[in-house]
Amino acid sequence: MRFEWFVARRYLRSPHRPAVLRLVTLFSVVGVAAGVATLVIALAMNTGFRETLQDRLLGVTAHISLTRPGPGGIRDYKALAGKLSVIPGVRSVTPAVYQTVLMSFAGEARGVVTKGIDPERERKSDQALQRIVAGELNFAADKDGIEALLVGKQLAEEWKLSPGDYVTLTSPQGRLTPFGLLPRSRRFRIGGVFDSGFYDYDQNWCFLTLGAAQNMSGGGDLANVLEFRLDNPDAAHAVAQQILQTAGPGFAAATWMDENRALFRALRMEKLVTAIFIGLITFVAGLNILVVLSMTVTDKARDIAVLMSLGTRRNQIRQIFLWQGIIIGSVGTVAGLIVGYSLAFIAGTYRLIPLDPQVYAVPYVPFHPGLMDGIWIAAIALGISFAATILPARAASKLLPVEILRYE
Repeated sequence: MRFEWFVARRYLRSPHRPAVLRLVTLFSVVGVAAGVATLVIALAMNTGFRETLQDRLLGVTAHISLTRPGPGGIRDYKALAGKLSVIPGVRSVTPAVYQTVLMSFAGEARGVVTKGIDPERERKSDQALQRIVAGELNFAADKDGIEALLVGKQLAEEWKLSPGDYVTLTSPQGRLTPFGLLPRSRRFRIGGVFDSGFYDYDQNWCFLTLGAAQNMSGGGDLANVLEFRLDNPDAAHAVAQQILQTAGPGFAAATWMDENRALFRALRMEKLVTAIFIGLITFVAGLNILVVLSMTVTDKARDIAVLMSLGTRRNQIRQIFLWQGIIIGSVGTVAGLIVGYSLAFIAGTYRLIPLDPQVYAVPYVPFHPGLMDGIWIAAIALGISFAATILPARAASKLLPVEILRYE
């Protein structure tokens, strides 16, 4: 065992130290542990929100959306979809028709967004269609020829809608009659209820067949968007450029990152600000370590003088106090990591903190602690602890034994 390590441990474990010194040492360890644990939990929460929102977004929205700006839409969408589906990295291409319509039921009315889809293609890529909580994924018409649609869970709960109920959709894209331009209205049967996990989608979205949506819009056999799902969503920008080159002029492509840039930028900024402000707790704990070692140098001045008189070198004295600071910081860091990861795991697994989904889009606080977060948090905590030991250690190594022992 190294001499410096042995003396440092004896100083920290000695029962003869002043009570105030033991108390301040304990506060230093608790301060480092509190700062590390709080930072682990805060970053796990921020990462959880980002990853949960991203996963749910990618589950119900396209990774890349290809549109043709201007009036009309994509008329040759079937041939174009087949042409673009062979691009490397593209998992699926599905046409869609989006339209905002007025839904009426039992004397109530509200605006909703309808999405016309090809059920066979869409069910393989859209997770909302894989989470049917009532009814079934069946758009077949009933015996009266009335087609079915799917509504979100929140809308169904608010209006007390059940599979088998009938609603009326009114499109602003009217049809010309001898009496003028009249809106298009059609009855639909509720075929099923989906739960996408996003409040806004479950509250405002409906799924129709592509043909029904085209009839509602009155635009004929066309799609207003081709939606791409990729093997690697993070490569959306590169794949989007290939799609535009293959599709030719007159098209525009938007990635899921472009459409949600403000949201993820806000989450990244929140993570940075959280790390800075909560990191101040660890900084304050580092100041406590500095106080502890300064008080230890004063308390052990005679011991230091005796050691130096017996031949201990100044760099060894300095290392004794460096080891003390490192021990205090390491114990606090390890304790903080254990507490932080344990609490984050328990809170995330058992969903202990509920949220209002109308405000936060998710019904609970998600915690996703990351290994790299813990590594750099530990590195910073140990760095602060080490930096706090430098001044007291240098002061201890510069003591003059003759001045301390002159009157002993």
